[in-house]
Amino acid sequence: MQLVSDLMALHPDDLPYLIADHVVTHGELREAVEQEAALFASAGVREGSTVALQVPPSFTQIEVLLALWRLGAQVMLVDHRLKPAEVEQLRALCRPQLVVRAGAAGWSRLNFRSRHELVTEKRADGLPAATAHRLVQFSSGSTGRPKVVGRTEESIVAEIRRFNQLAGMPALGERVLLLSSTAHSFGLVAGLLHSLYAGVGVVFSPKVAAGEILRAAAEHDVSAVFGVPFHYELLATAENPPLLASLRCAVSGGELMPPAVADRFHEVYGVRVGESYGTTETGVIAMDVSGRLRPTVGPATPGVLLRIRDGEVEVRLPTTPYLTEDGQDRYVDGWLRTRDRAELTVDGTVRLLGRGDSLVVIGGLKVDLTEVEDVLTRHGSVAEAVLVHGDVIEAYVSTVDEKLVAEDLVRWCAEHLADYKLPKLVRVLPQLPRTPNGKLIRDRGALRAAALVA
Repeated sequence: MQLVSDLMALHPDDLPYLIADHVVTHGELREAVEQEAALFASAGVREGSTVALQVPPSFTQIEVLLALWRLGAQVMLVDHRLKPAEVEQLRALCRPQLVVRAGAAGWSRLNFRSRHELVTEKRADGLPAATAHRLVQFSSGSTGRPKVVGRTEESIVAEIRRFNQLAGMPALGERVLLLSSTAHSFGLVAGLLHSLYAGVGVVFSPKVAAGEILRAAAEHDVSAVFGVPFHYELLATAENPPLLASLRCAVSGGELMPPAVADRFHEVYGVRVGESYGTTETGVIAMDVSGRLRPTVGPATPGVLLRIRDGEVEVRLPTTPYLTEDGQDRYVDGWLRTRDRAELTVDGTVRLLGRGDSLVVIGGLKVDLTEVEDVLTRHGSVAEAVLVHGDVIEAYVSTVDEKLVAEDLVRWCAEHLADYKLPKLVRVLPQLPRTPNGKLIRDRGALRAAALVA
């Protein structure tokens, strides 16, 4: 894969790249990738081999990924937090020839560890790559089987260049604190690959805790933070946060940032939170690094052609991104239906209005569940809210006030919503359940189970 050689030849040997308990420079990265590539080549990995990679965010993860790509392998990137049954489902869908995972000993799902021992397993039923896709990921659909998404080398290169053309992105010599998962598109491409291309140092926090994150940011003079709304909520409510003099930008990806969280972060740190909007299938679609274009997510990024059709975002793609039958109905005549409802403003920015499947019908009247969520999150004691619909509308909220009870929220909704929009069931939880990549779970069964143990 020519991309790997090109990325590793751009900068001098002594420029820092990966930063945590120790530093990996560009020169050290090249040596590590060559060593890993030699090991995997001796195990039979070559052009067209298929490999499932399940390693936590770490120096090891990026070195192994680049080494496998260097050999021409098709890499199935698996989130390290998935349980064995979930991984087996993905393996059955893709049939990789090798499975590479972190050894079970010595690491925690909550703590960052820069190095991992690897376990490599050959699969007798594995198949070589049938397409030229170099990266295989899985869409974060809330129900049914995961959709298998393929990215070509050309697609990845184009996305790296898109990020590089955006005003305000971290630049040569700067450092970004990467909180987003590196098993998913924004963390992988914007966080790791663009940083390698641009000569940006990537800083990892030793733990997902406000104090540890802030210490890492201060110690390494980070210029930027990449995360999801959960991280910004965590930092905005930290006690006695330090002055982050070097911090100039913060970007949220993965799900839409609640305006109240962005406002709180801005008040505490003096930096506005930008938005990155994209999908697993397309990569980044629209982005505003500055955070000044809210409530929009900014204009389409360079090279992206989008349109709003029947109220939903569609993105032009040269070929279908799906490697199995699941999802093919979303790719029609060269356009991918994202299922995200949106509108284009007069200045060409994209304003997201929620998922296309967030509309439900109550008594013949349409109710947008995201509207009800917005009303709930405007209550001063509500941190987050998720609405689902079964027989009735159900609301699940997390709170910043232990004294908050469901009756308070029922009264609040009655004051702000028409009667037919009111949730019939309200549950107050200490925390809302999330998917492995940090997104709020919107499955009714999972939410009800969480309410039972709360």
